Amino acid sequence: MREHAKPEGAHAKGVETRAQSAHSHRAFGARFATTRPAADDMNGQVEILHLRAPVRRGNEPPVGGVSKRLFDILVSASALLLFAPFLLLLALIVRLDSPGPSIFKQDRGGLRGKSFKIWKFRTMSVMENCGVVQARSGDARLTRIGGFLRRSSLDELPQLINVLIGDMSIIGPRPHALEHDAKFAKVDRRYMLRFAARPGVTGLAQVSGSRGPTETDEKIITRSGFDAEYVQAWSWRREFEIFGRTLIVLLKDDPGAV
Repeated sequence: MREHAKPEGAHAKGVETRAQSAHSHRAFGARFATTRPAADDMNGQVEILHLRAPVRRGNEPPVGGVSKRLFDILVSASALLLFAPFLLLLALIVRLDSPGPSIFKQDRGGLRGKSFKIWKFRTMSVMENCGVVQARSGDARLTRIGGFLRRSSLDELPQLINVLIGDMSIIGPRPHALEHDAKFAKVDRRYMLRFAARPGVTGLAQVSGSRGPTETDEKIITRSGFDAEYVQAWSWRREFEIFGRTLIVLLKDDPGAV
């Protein structure tokens, strides 16, 4: 449903133009624009797009259904077998690089809001599960190998185990720490749509320039838009497109990755 509250006067056209451009830069997420009024535009008297999140019952299958789950099992099992020696080597390097275990586990929000333990190669000298502070550029908590593992996304490879056992999917909204879920849901009401899908090792947001920390409301809103689109417009065509774009992103130096 759209509400039209057009500003009167000579500046009406300019106001509408600015209001549209404020959302258009979000690419795939543009259709799921924030309901917040644009700042400094005639006291918010601009066209506002009201969104109604679809109601999903707790017993409904996750986004993609059985076929997506079978795809996840096939890809994760094959990748684990293929990369097993490399994963063992990385685990040994992490263990020798700094004191602590090779694998870091943390509670994250998953399908239908149920928490699970995410697996990652440890990249920091701390292993927080409460009071989690997002990594930032030049973070003193990073180990010597940690920065490289995070920028290259190699630290995410153990999540293939999460995919195999059904906590995650190859593609889906990236999972966040539980306290971040609670915070981000207050910033953007679309955020809860992500829980209709299994969280992913990669996702639409990550291949659309919204990778890395979400330390500002603007970044939270942008990422929520991509996640909402993924859930509401899921298709196998989009799934394979994201998969292919992920391979391209991994080959590039992404300044947003921390």
